[in-house]
Amino acid sequence: MDYNQYIEIVKDYPKEGISFKDITPLMNDGKAFKSAVDEIVEFAKEKKIDIVVGPEARGFIVGCPVSYALEVGFAPVRKEGKLPREVIKVDYGLEYGQNVLTIHKDAIKPGQRVLITDDLLATGGTIEATIKLVEQLGGIVVGCAFLVELGYLDGMEKLKDYDVLTLLSY
Repeated sequence: MDYNQYIEIVKDYPKEGISFKDITPLMNDGKAFKSAVDEIVEFAKEKKIDIVVGPEARGFIVGCPVSYALEVGFAPVRKEGKLPREVIKVDYGLEYGQNVLTIHKDAIKPGQRVLITDDLLATGGTIEATIKLVEQLGGIVVGCAFLVELGYLDGMEKLKDYDVLTLLSY
């Protein structure tokens, strides 16, 4: 399926000079969204996934239907202070500062095969931090899947040691 027709480019959002890739038209179309999720599910089936991990908030949008279809669990990665039980955390850099991501300390069991999902791969900082969390808990990242990749931001360079699926690339 040509997913390009379901991505709306919003100029100068969230700030001047940015061309935001809005995935909500894709999610609004049931057949297109199902097709995208199904492609990720097929990618994941080959990898014998035990659990799907997604960073907030759009990683949830992609990861939850994938985990449902695979009949495996989903573990959220959230900003500091959002998870109610004991967590591990990692600091990571953003274009405009620092951030902290957390995961429940018991979310991943050692040796579990993990698929990390998100809507968009940009600079790769969020996914790199998510990988660190999974690997600190003993999980094995066997793949990463994204709806959209912004190839001009070189995020794929941080994922060169991982199997990656992207449905669209800009």
